[in-house]
Amino acid sequence: MIQTDNLPVVPVTDATSGGKGVFETLKGLGFEDAVSSIANGIVQFSFKLVIAVLVFYIGKFIIKKLYGLVFGIMINNKVDASLTTFVLSLIRMVLYFILIITIIGILGIETSSFLALFASAGVAIGMALSGTLQNFAGGVLILLLKPYKVGDYIEAQGFSGTVKEIQIFHTLINTPDNKSIIIPNGGLSTGSINNYSREDYRRVDWTVSLAYGTDYSAAAEAIMEMLRSDDRIVKQYIDDDVKLRHDLTEVKKEACKEESDENCESEDVAKKGWWERFRSDRRARQQSIKDKLREKVAINEGIIEKSDCSPFVGLGALADSSINITVRAWTHKKYYWGVFFDMNQRFYKELPEKGFSFPFPQMDVHITDMPADFKS
Repeated sequence: MIQTDNLPVVPVTDATSGGKGVFETLKGLGFEDAVSSIANGIVQFSFKLVIAVLVFYIGKFIIKKLYGLVFGIMINNKVDASLTTFVLSLIRMVLYFILIITIIGILGIETSSFLALFASAGVAIGMALSGTLQNFAGGVLILLLKPYKVGDYIEAQGFSGTVKEIQIFHTLINTPDNKSIIIPNGGLSTGSINNYSREDYRRVDWTVSLAYGTDYSAAAEAIMEMLRSDDRIVKQYIDDDVKLRHDLTEVKKEACKEESDENCESEDVAKKGWWERFRSDRRARQQSIKDKLREKVAINEGIIEKSDCSPFVGLGALADSSINITVRAWTHKKYYWGVFFDMNQRFYKELPEKGFSFPFPQMDVHITDMPADFKS
């Protein structure tokens, strides 16, 4: 019977790194001793492979749990959705990289040499993937500077839509017809972005074309009357409109309390606890104080003046077949499209009822007598 206790074992690291170590080890051994040594090496490597597989699945399970834990913490603490998606994708990538390095170490491969090889290869890959690294840097800049956030409606790189996710390398937006557009962060961080959701109030523009011979003053007064009758349109100053809407909201809340009607409360108020309501009110008061101080300082220093946002009606152009009246009004962003389409409908319906007509494209042709030379 062959004694295998004192036999040399084939180093697994040498076997995985090359064949020279194996041959040097087996050089002075007999056939049976060499077979036994190889068998022991295979058994040891198989044992390490089983452990590596178990570590992989256990590590995958732990990464999934950590991902869910971080996701729950960030959601419960009302962390910005843009930062949440970015951090989660970064955490997943880093944890999987650590798991792969751990598995390589369990298999017996020297991790230090592997990391050095990976670092040198990373330099070459980084040069080849400079655009990808630029997208990563762009994602970091977007999160720091916040030109837009999840939920904003933006127009950039020839596309427009609502931002759904800000990930490590790209931003995902949904168009109004529900197409998913993936835009690299590098271009977004260095290019022009039109953020429609940045400001709370926007100006709505119309062009109303009426026939020549129309009494312009009467038409302008009729259009101005339509604008004034719409409560969604700012009457003069945006600050006054904000205060008016805030007061109306408070009146509705007081009416709800007096009536004790649970259905009267908004869903947001019903879902929030007292601590969330306290924090929300505190932030609103602090922001209001900051805005007032900033506005007061700016006005005192002559930097800005209170802007007049009253509805405007003016004669824009004398076109070929019509007079074009320019109409402008300010409204809150959530009413923008409602005001735009509703006023178009009112212009079309009410102006003819008041005696104003819309022209059709027309051309006047004047025929004169032909010279005698051409008649023949």
